[in-house]
Amino acid sequence: MLLCLALLEAGRAQAQSRAGDKLLRYAFPISETGFDPAQLSDLYSRIITANIFDALYGYDYLARPVKVRPNVAAAMPLISDDFRTYTVTIRPGIYFADDAAFGGKKRELTAQDFVYSYKRIFDPKTKSPSYSDLEEEKLIGMDQLRRDAEKPGASFNYDREVEGIRALDRYTIQFKMQETRPRFIYQLADAGVFGAVAREVVEKYADKIMEHPVGTGPFKLDQWTRSSKMGFVRNPNFREEFYQAEPAADDARAQEIYRQMKGKRLPMVDRVEVSIIEEAQPRWLSFLGNDHELLERLPNAFAYQAIPNNRLAPNLVKKGIVMERVPNPDVTVTYFNMEDPVVGGYTPEKIALRRAIALAYNSEEEIRLPRRNQAIPAQGPIQPTTYGYDPKFKTEMSEFSRARAGAARHVRLRRP
Repeated sequence: MLLCLALLEAGRAQAQSRAGDKLLRYAFPISETGFDPAQLSDLYSRIITANIFDALYGYDYLARPVKVRPNVAAAMPLISDDFRTYTVTIRPGIYFADDAAFGGKKRELTAQDFVYSYKRIFDPKTKSPSYSDLEEEKLIGMDQLRRDAEKPGASFNYDREVEGIRALDRYTIQFKMQETRPRFIYQLADAGVFGAVAREVVEKYADKIMEHPVGTGPFKLDQWTRSSKMGFVRNPNFREEFYQAEPAADDARAQEIYRQMKGKRLPMVDRVEVSIIEEAQPRWLSFLGNDHELLERLPNAFAYQAIPNNRLAPNLVKKGIVMERVPNPDVTVTYFNMEDPVVGGYTPEKIALRRAIALAYNSEEEIRLPRRNQAIPAQGPIQPTTYGYDPKFKTEMSEFSRARAGAARHVRLRRP
């Protein structure tokens, strides 16, 4: 479990401005791919689209565990007892950012926009990386709609109503699934992928839709130089929204954040500029040189200089820099070639060999050296601060033990 570090120079975002506007600047370590939610699979593009488009729900990030709350939805969904039907009412009076696709008219967000946006993920022409995730939800009728579109010469019929996703009226959308899905609410809270897009915009820009994001969220794209720099400005049509949260009573840090931010109108800055700086050293130096207000992750290579003994260095404290530490999942997968004559195969001795290799891997040494003590070993896929995490759980395969590795190498396994 990687410990992610962020450094923020207090007050500098307020001081920097462009024509008097509050400005936030920071850098991505990876280039974006575009701004169409349905076509995205990378984290950094989804960070952007989550601030341009709106999902039905969002999160209270100060709550522990973090919890889902209404965003453009008027309330939490009405959920059937068997968790197969979710009915959501959208707040009226929410508008898309102005765009030529709307013919000079203000365009209100409706339930049909979400129906269309979810259907786009099933459209074979979209080639959505999120299709498999949504397909697993078993929305009634959507698989058949996709199969019909895959026939020679056919196209996806967006106008055909299906039971699985439909608008009951202008502001009410209903989802129906073949199976029980108690965690479907988390799909409804992912604005980066499932944010509402307008059909007029997609049809106007067609193959160029990745370059023309138009949503109801707090920001809109202002300038873009691919793989170099992006600029975002406040969406003038964004609704009147104020910061609210429910921090835990025993969480002093969350309580302090809430005290500072409670009741402030969103978004709190007028402009955001994002640069692409792939190499760690220039990204770090850019932050130190006051070119950015935020360093989203402290590169491990500079941990000893920035946070010796896991405390912020005095020279950084003098500059007004503050540190926030949060656990962030970092998944590294090591594959065995199952056709390799040494480690491959499914015979008992080959299984025992792979188990021995896993037990002989020293995770603590990896944390101490290349990760500069900026990690803790994970015991499973569920990270701290999230629903379902059990701090007492410990998998036996997380242990580094040469003795157990040696013993496992010679154990003969039996099938039950």
